[in-house]
Amino acid sequence: MLTFALTVVRHGETQYNRDKLLQGQGIDTPLSDTGHQQAAAAGQYLRDLHFTNVFVSNLQRAGQTAEIILGNNLHSSATEMILDPLLRERGFGVAEGRPKEHLKNMANAEGQACRDYTPPGGETLEQVKTRFKKFLKSLYQRMLEEHGSADQRSVSTPGPSEPEQPVIAGLANDGVQNVPVHALIVSHGAFIRVSVRHLVEDLQCRLPAGLKMSQVFSPCPNTGISRFIISLRREDSGPRACHIQCVFINRKDHLDDARNSA
Repeated sequence: MLTFALTVVRHGETQYNRDKLLQGQGIDTPLSDTGHQQAAAAGQYLRDLHFTNVFVSNLQRAGQTAEIILGNNLHSSATEMILDPLLRERGFGVAEGRPKEHLKNMANAEGQACRDYTPPGGETLEQVKTRFKKFLKSLYQRMLEEHGSADQRSVSTPGPSEPEQPVIAGLANDGVQNVPVHALIVSHGAFIRVSVRHLVEDLQCRLPAGLKMSQVFSPCPNTGISRFIISLRREDSGPRACHIQCVFINRKDHLDDARNSA
């Protein structure tokens, strides 16, 4: 069994984010000045962690965020950054480039909740989930191929498939103290929200005590950070996650620290 950590970060702010305009996949904007500052703050927060693998959406706002995070990291400067189109933002079709309020109006006109509505030419939530599932399959395979022989005797496993609960102390290394294999993902808000829902609802990811479901499925802020611990088994049909533990969701301590030091 291989146990690894998965840290997921949303990209930093863009001008479209600031102006409350939808970007999706068709509008590939760079980070704003604030976005650069947010990414640097996230990089400083994560600077002492070693990322063995880095996977990034191939849209530039995610790529810039990942480059800044790695540029601030003390142990991962040589880690290859893999650009993966499977991690792109949800496609919003004709709504891209328009105000978010316009999408709400379109959804209301169809009698649907905004988060469930698919504008013409956009991706359905099910299509986004299918993309994430495809990414997970390739991620599991890669992690086993590259780290399947990693010595994990330091990872305590009181049961055959359930590692012990991670210690959560509000620190950047929560959950990863004894987990040597650690993947970083940099992606997008709507994609992350769908991904978290799949992990929790479909894959029975265990949540920290006291975490409300409203918090789990809340929108991820720019450079918000989430972390999961995943244990994999090799099976005839391919790698399978036998245990997934959420350590934290949408943490933004680094943004608070950056504001306080400004």
